Amino acid sequence: MKAIVFDSRDYDRIALERANAAFGHPLTFLDSRLDPTTAALAQGFPAVIPFVNDQLDVVTLTSLAAGGTRLIAMRCTGVNNLDLAAAHRLGLRVVHVPTYSPHSVADYVFALLLSLVRRIPQAYNRVRDSNFSVEGLIGFDLYGKTFGLIGAGRIGREVARIAHGFGCRIIAYDPFPPPVAPDSPPIAFLPLDTVIAQSDILSLHAPLTPENIHLINAARLAAMKPGVILINTSRGGLIDTHALIAALKDRQIGGVGLDVYEREASVFYNDLSDEILADDTLARLLTFRNVLVTSHMGFLTREALSDIARVTLANLTAFEHDQPLTYELAPAPAAAPAP
Repeated sequence: MKAIVFDSRDYDRIALERANAAFGHPLTFLDSRLDPTTAALAQGFPAVIPFVNDQLDVVTLTSLAAGGTRLIAMRCTGVNNLDLAAAHRLGLRVVHVPTYSPHSVADYVFALLLSLVRRIPQAYNRVRDSNFSVEGLIGFDLYGKTFGLIGAGRIGREVARIAHGFGCRIIAYDPFPPPVAPDSPPIAFLPLDTVIAQSDILSLHAPLTPENIHLINAARLAAMKPGVILINTSRGGLIDTHALIAALKDRQIGGVGLDVYEREASVFYNDLSDEILADDTLARLLTFRNVLVTSHMGFLTREALSDIARVTLANLTAFEHDQPLTYELAPAPAAAPAP
């Protein structure tokens, strides 16, 4: 099935081409992101393969449908950048990759966490300058700390397993707590505000929905333990960045590890090293020595890329052969009529 891949990098192409040996779909790769100005490039392609920062609003989707697209195959889990209701009104079917290697993001949580609590970036920079002093680089043990999770899906549970190995007490909030597996570490499921108030380390693993935009706001930041470490590898919009900056200035927050940012689409995955950073909020955030920001790369392992490519191409094959779409995002059920 002919498909066009938007916002593709070398690693995307390598992973998709390797996986495609088993499927044989004609793939066209574009560096360009999908938005209303580039949607016409998909004319004549029955399938479009977008990524997390492509803009799939009603204007883009209308252009895709007019150009003959019938399937949107998201090569990611979250679809907050896609107007699902508009897609369905236009007759477009939508599939995604609901899961991939949970170890990739879970491992990355601890890469950010340990870098923060053991001052590794500062120590590295000092040694590069032949400064071997360790003054001001005191960290803390993870053992015995309360590790809070917001969201306990596959990635959240893998984070809990690793945290348990460090000797942490694990608490979590999830509106739909998963059943406890026999080999699961002990997790105490508590109300959201209790998890926020008790955590020494708080890691976010929730999808971005209209209900939880700025889930971490000024009031909840103020309710956290002084010196808390906040990690977000999920979606940038979960955190009110302006409120976070204020909490950092007040020294309420001990450290922040962000692999996502609420306005990341304008900067992430681009080389802006020869340009002036136009995003004043991000520029201010980067001035804090206890903040680590990376470009949405928690998923970026060979294993996860292979999983994403394989599931994406299998979605295309199922659609092409009119088979059930296991990973289809169905329309939301209609509300019951008022009595």
